[in-house]
Amino acid sequence: MTSLGGDFCTLCYDDDGSFTEAVTWCTKCEVLLCTDCEKQHTKSRTYKDHKTMSIKDYHKLPKLMLEISCQCRDHKKKFELYCAYHDCPCCVTCITDTHNKCQDLKPLSDILKQVKSSASVQLCEKDLNNVKENLEEIIKYLLRRIDANNNQKTKAAEQVRSMRKSIDDFLNKLEQEIFYDLESKHSKLKSKTNFLLQQVTQKANEISQLQNEFSKMSQSATELQMFIGLREIEKTTSKVAKYIDELKSGDNLEEKKLEVRSSSAQQTILQDVKSFGDININTSQSTLRIKPGRKNQAQNLVATVPRIEKIKPSMLRTLRIPEDMKYMYFNVCRILPDGKYLTLNHQSCTSHSLLLFDNDGIFERKVITFTEYIHDACFVRNNIVAVTLGSENQTALVDIEKNTTIQTIKLSHSCCGVASDGRILMISNAEKSSIVNLNDETQTILEEVGATGLSLFGGNIYATVFSDNKVCCYKETGEPLWTFHHHDIESPEEIAVDKHGFVYTISRGNNNFLVISPDGKTCKTILSEVDGINFPVAIDIHREKGKMIVSSKLKEIGGENDDWDYKMYQTAIIYKI
Repeated sequence: MTSLGGDFCTLCYDDDGSFTEAVTWCTKCEVLLCTDCEKQHTKSRTYKDHKTMSIKDYHKLPKLMLEISCQCRDHKKKFELYCAYHDCPCCVTCITDTHNKCQDLKPLSDILKQVKSSASVQLCEKDLNNVKENLEEIIKYLLRRIDANNNQKTKAAEQVRSMRKSIDDFLNKLEQEIFYDLESKHSKLKSKTNFLLQQVTQKANEISQLQNEFSKMSQSATELQMFIGLREIEKTTSKVAKYIDELKSGDNLEEKKLEVRSSSAQQTILQDVKSFGDININTSQSTLRIKPGRKNQAQNLVATVPRIEKIKPSMLRTLRIPEDMKYMYFNVCRILPDGKYLTLNHQSCTSHSLLLFDNDGIFERKVITFTEYIHDACFVRNNIVAVTLGSENQTALVDIEKNTTIQTIKLSHSCCGVASDGRILMISNAEKSSIVNLNDETQTILEEVGATGLSLFGGNIYATVFSDNKVCCYKETGEPLWTFHHHDIESPEEIAVDKHGFVYTISRGNNNFLVISPDGKTCKTILSEVDGINFPVAIDIHREKGKMIVSSKLKEIGGENDDWDYKMYQTAIIYKI
C-alpha cells in the first residue's frame, strides 16, 4: 500500500488501520512488509520460500509489473483458473458471473508453472530483438537515404550551375524557377522522410523500453506478472511488427531520387529553350531487408503448449524401402527442412550409405557411400549434412544436393553423436563432447558432457547416456541443468526435442519411445510394441511441421521362410505429434 507520500506495511494496515513504514515487498504475496512483519513472514513455514525485495528495488520495477495483480479487480479474490476461450485468468466468482458457459477452464497453477521456462519466453525475447533490429535497420536506411538525397541535390545543383555559366543573363529567371522547383521537391521529400524517421525512432525507443522492462521482469516478476506481462509485451511487439510490415508494403520505404533532366537543345538555348529542365523524384523498390515477425504472437502464449499426458503420436506413413534394401540395417533417420527424409543405412562393414526419400516416403536416390563406419548424422544448414565417422576422429560435411563431401572436420576424440542448430556443430562420444563454431571453425571441448545421442534447442544441450540409462540437459557451456532417471528408460540412444521443449528418446532396452517434460521431472511412454514398434534405433523431429520419424522393424507380409531375419525388415515410420 502506498499513500501519503510513503510506503506502508499492508499487513499492519489490514489488521488495525495503522501506518507502519514498509521495508520490503513480497513478490509472491504481493504485499508490502514492515520490519516486524517481514521477520514473521520469513519464519513462517508457509512463506519461507517466498522471495522479497527492498522498497528501493520495488520502485525500480517496470510499471507493467506493478499494475499486474494476483487478485481479480472486480471481485477482490485470488485468480485460480484460466479461461482459454477468453484468454484470461479468473477467480471463482468470475466463473458464475461471466464464464458460466465456458468449457475450457484450467487451473491457473498448471498454466503458470512453466511460463518462465517455456519456449514462449525465448520467442518473446526473440521478437523484441527482431523488432528492435528491424527498427534500427530502418533508421540506418532512412539516414542513408537522407544523405543520398542531399548528395543528389548537390549533384543536380552543380549541373544547373554548369549550364548557367554561358547563358547567365538570359536564364536568371529560369534559374530561379528551377532552383525553386528543386528546393520545393527536396523539402517535401526531406520533410516526409524526417517525419517517417521520427516515427520509427519513437517505435524503437518504445521497444528499447520494453527490453529493459523484460529483463527486470525475467529476474523479479511473479509467475502471474510474467504471464500477463509477456502477453502485453507480445501485443506491443505484434503492433510494431505490423507497423514495419505496413511500411514495407507501402511506398514509404521506396527509393526516391532527386535528378535534373537537362534540355537536349542546349546549343540553341537562346532561341528555343524555355526552361532549364525538370526536377523529378524517381521511385524504385526498396533494397532494405528486414527480419519477418511472427503473426498473432499474443494468441500463442498458452494455447499451443500441450500437456505431457495429451501427447499421442498419430501415424502418417511408412517409408517405402526398395526390395534390394529391405534387409539393410540403418541407425539414423532424419526429417529435412523441406520435408524429405534421410536415412543412414549399413549394407556391410565397409559400405554405409545416405539414402534420400521424398515427402511421400518414396525412395528417391542414394546420396553418398562411405567406407568408414558411420555413427550419426544431422542436418546443418544450406543442404549440408554432418556425418560422424567414429574412431576416425572425423566428421564429414556432405552436400546432399551435389552428392559429395565438401569438408572434413578433425577432432581430438572419436565422433559418435552429432547435432547442430545452424550456428554450432556439437559432436560427442561417451566421455566428452566438442562444440565447433560453424562461422570460424573454432573448437571448444566440454570434458563433462559425454553422450550417446544429442539434440540442441533453446540454447541448451540434450543428451542420452546409454550406459547409465539417463537423459541429461545442459547449458551450452556444459553446466548441468537436470538429469532424468526412470525405470522406463533402459539403454537410451537417439534423442530429439519438439518446439515446446518436450524431450523424446528411445528406450532400446524396453523396446519403446518416451517423452520427457521440459523440466526433466516426468515422462510418458508414447510408442511401444503395442503400436508395432520393434527394435527402435533412430528418432528425429521436424519442429515446424510437428512431425516425428522413428525407426522400427516390420514383419514381411507373405514371407514363406520361418527364419526371423527374413520375416522382419528395417524401415521408418512418420507420425504427427
